[in-house]
Amino acid sequence: MSTQIPIAVRNRVSERAKKTLDVVARFVEEDCIPADTVYEAQIGVGDARWEAHPQILEDLKAKAKSLGLWNMFLPKGHYKESPGFTNLEYGLMAEWLGKSRVASEAVNCAAPDTGNMEVLAKYGNEEQKAKWLKPLMDGKIRSAFLMTEPQVASSDARNIEMKITKDGDHYVLNGQKWWSSGAGDPRCKVYIVMGKSDPNNKDPYRQQSVIIVPSDTKGITIERMLSVYGYDDAPHGHGHITFYNVRVPAANLVLGEGRGFEIIQGRLGPGRIHHAMRTIGAAERALEWMLMRINDPKKTPFGKQLREHGVILEWVAKSRIDIDAARLVVLNAAIKMDEQGPKAALTEIAQAKVLVPQTALTVIDRAVQSFGGAGVSQDTPLANMWAQIRTLRLADGPDEVHLQQMGRNENKRGKAVTDKINAQKAKAEELRKKYGAKRTEIGSNIKHSKL
Repeated sequence: MSTQIPIAVRNRVSERAKKTLDVVARFVEEDCIPADTVYEAQIGVGDARWEAHPQILEDLKAKAKSLGLWNMFLPKGHYKESPGFTNLEYGLMAEWLGKSRVASEAVNCAAPDTGNMEVLAKYGNEEQKAKWLKPLMDGKIRSAFLMTEPQVASSDARNIEMKITKDGDHYVLNGQKWWSSGAGDPRCKVYIVMGKSDPNNKDPYRQQSVIIVPSDTKGITIERMLSVYGYDDAPHGHGHITFYNVRVPAANLVLGEGRGFEIIQGRLGPGRIHHAMRTIGAAERALEWMLMRINDPKKTPFGKQLREHGVILEWVAKSRIDIDAARLVVLNAAIKMDEQGPKAALTEIAQAKVLVPQTALTVIDRAVQSFGGAGVSQDTPLANMWAQIRTLRLADGPDEVHLQQMGRNENKRGKAVTDKINAQKAKAEELRKKYGAKRTEIGSNIKHSKL
């Protein structure tokens, strides 16, 4: 709630955003979290799960709209369609949304739709916006983002092989994609696809383009749905999709040929912040479950309640520190995005992207351990939360890619800091001579004693 906004950023949050944050918090705690289990039950079992659309979700969406909770994610000052919240303000809201499976979709702020809407809002033309952005923002359809490919190392997007070939007033697509999240949903009507339109371009960052592809276009086959540590996430799902001579009108190209990298970088910056803040929310919920468990009077290993065992309280304390520290890293990135844009905040975004999932996994694992066997079963949300968040260390670029880039950028200071330290040493030598101070040798101030 607004009273829990970190003091370091509180003066950057408008009164309107604070009031909305309080409404979001109540909506998640009182409506969405209780609805999670009903949603799961209404999905059902078997293949029918892929056609399911639980009524409780539509009821939640209706209530969210009545509360004014809809499309809060488009940042103020960057999109004419924005509801007027900054990245920082929405980030605080996204934390609460991350505590529930259904909450993000209930307020039309669920991935990958948010990122796809940002692409269309920022780079799409008026025709593309009318045809695809409006129904997405109205919550009438859903979408998928197709970038990763199974046959190449997609952590380096230059390796992407999907062919986008111009043919008259159409483009023809051939290739395959996987981890196409959202493709399983029967309401998924459009794909945002990245592929190679100019493989011979000397600039490897101008070879790619992004194109809008209706999901029912002839030649598209969903080969299978992938699972995440055994969870298939029906009906949302993660598709492995093939394209065979898929013809798409040239008017569906976004921004222009060779602009793929530009578009994707613009898409991923805000999305990483959204993921990170939702993950903070999941970590907070895991800590709440751990607190419930350790205060359960029926659980008394070795004659004591779990809270009476020192190591458990240490887990609680470390979890509190870890969550609060990670939150500040994300909010710092959000502020820089608000003030200077995503491109200027690449380092801060990468820091959040790497730190937060690792932090949340640690906190969730402590909660799992406190529950024992129940922690890895379906009797708590912890196992599913851990599986979903573990994927974030791979999504939007593996941790190692971001760490390598951050390391390179940090190392650019190497010569400057070396020169500074050497200058400080030279100045120290001058001062030593000026004041007649004797040089202190290593170990000279250590008193030795005979054993």
